[in-house]
Amino acid sequence: MLYRSALMVMFALGIAGCSIPERGTSVPQVDTERALPLGISNARFYADGNPKVMIDEGMQAVAREQATLRASGISPTRLPPAIYLAVSGGGDNGAFGAGLMNGWTQTGTRPEFKMVTGVSTGALIAPFAFLGPEYDPALREVYTSMTAEKVYRARGLSAALFDDAMADTGPLALVIAQYADQKMLDAIAREYQKGRLLMIGTTDLDAQRPVIWNIGAIAASGRPGSLELFRKILRASAAIPGAFQPVFIDVEIDGKKYQEMHVDGGAIAQLFLYPPSVDLSAGNVRRQRTAYIIRNARLDPDYAAIERRTLSIAGRAINTMLATSGRNDVLRTYFVSQRDKVDYNLAYIGSDFSAPKSGEFDQSYMRALYAYGERQALDGRAWHKSPPGLGLADGDRP
Repeated sequence: MLYRSALMVMFALGIAGCSIPERGTSVPQVDTERALPLGISNARFYADGNPKVMIDEGMQAVAREQATLRASGISPTRLPPAIYLAVSGGGDNGAFGAGLMNGWTQTGTRPEFKMVTGVSTGALIAPFAFLGPEYDPALREVYTSMTAEKVYRARGLSAALFDDAMADTGPLALVIAQYADQKMLDAIAREYQKGRLLMIGTTDLDAQRPVIWNIGAIAASGRPGSLELFRKILRASAAIPGAFQPVFIDVEIDGKKYQEMHVDGGAIAQLFLYPPSVDLSAGNVRRQRTAYIIRNARLDPDYAAIERRTLSIAGRAINTMLATSGRNDVLRTYFVSQRDKVDYNLAYIGSDFSAPKSGEFDQSYMRALYAYGERQALDGRAWHKSPPGLGLADGDRP
């Protein structure tokens, strides 16, 4: 019986090998870092690569900021405080971050961010947060009206063998196109010229490397196809491997065209502020720096009694690994910020939030979570000076 079952599996896999969707030629391993999307040299960086190229981009941003200050009659010799925002992945839990941003605006204390980074659902929030309170209504609309039908179309079970994912995210692409339009891209370009940065994380699955996309540089390039690339990056950052289809990004090397396969940045890191290889304390730019980290998830264990079934056990194990990875990302940003003397502030979904959830992208759950995030900001309870579990009382003491 086992032999017959093994033969059936091998037969199915053999058929699948002949029937899987085609893709463009992948980038040769030795040329990974030479590949250019739209021919833009600073369109993206590999987070595990040479930090010099990222440091250079940061110094150019400072130069643009200084020029903007001069144009407004302000001396650029003493730079104003730099405030960073990092927004994590978390799927429909992104409603927490959206509510927090809107509540923060209502308090009148929300700053303008020097740099905003985002991964997965955080990538969808990041452009709205980057462009400021003017985009709060759109951000609220996205995360209080979202449903599963607006995110994906489920495929049949045969997709596990014959396709690239269990669901088609065509509906999400339409939602992204509705909000990520030319007006938004032009606004991002203007802010980039002032020295501000918007960075989105994806995973280059071919190269198995984390990619940081420099959205402002793409927007400011004026290249044909830049809007389409922006939309693809947002969709790729939320493309959960296996569940949602990957996104293919066209690149060029020495006049030859290739394709990269990109998926959810959370496959490597669910959150990033800046790569640990970049040491802000070692640079020549002296300024006060503050980081705000939004973790669109709980940081305490999520208890559940698991059935004694293979799929239930495997699914629970994967969720456990993802939760642990997310907590490790939070710790990494904390220790890097402490090293670099960056004031650290963390917001996350507390154990006091207990709204029921009937399924993925449950609208009533998302609205309750949005309201929770908004209230956390309004009540001044959102931010903690360290992650929980470090021996500091409630994560509130420096």
